[in-house]
Amino acid sequence: MCIICDRIQMIKSGTNPYFVKELDTGYVVIGDNQHFKGYTLFLLKDHLTELFELNDDIRAKFLEEMTVVAEAVAKAFGAEKMNYECLGNGDAHLHWHLFPRVNGDLEGYGNNGRGPVWWYPREKMYSDDNRPNDEELEIMKQKLRNEIEKLISV
Repeated sequence: MCIICDRIQMIKSGTNPYFVKELDTGYVVIGDNQHFKGYTLFLLKDHLTELFELNDDIRAKFLEEMTVVAEAVAKAFGAEKMNYECLGNGDAHLHWHLFPRVNGDLEGYGNNGRGPVWWYPREKMYSDDNRPNDEELEIMKQKLRNEIEKLISV
């Protein structure tokens, strides 16, 4: 079974605490771990693995919505730069990782604290120390939801 499909089922059943908002083509969720404060995922509703598998209209809408979510993440969490990742090697279900970046967020890794997110040690990035508590999570979700709603109401 696909872990992303499992997470989507949790959204549908109302049991995914990281769920932020449903859009036409996907679901917005806050990442479980938050070393990069505001790290967000945008999950395609359907279980497909490649962008080229989407028909032109759905692909265009999916990319447009991902861009809206990225802008909302940047605004909600004060990103100086956004990083976008759509790999699918570990979880073969189309989804975007949206990382809001600020100067020095690699804490001494890379070039003066700058570089790609994968330069940060996985064991530190996915440490339980980087999980938001319930109150922090609700605040993050509301900030992001507010920004998304501002952008899609324009």
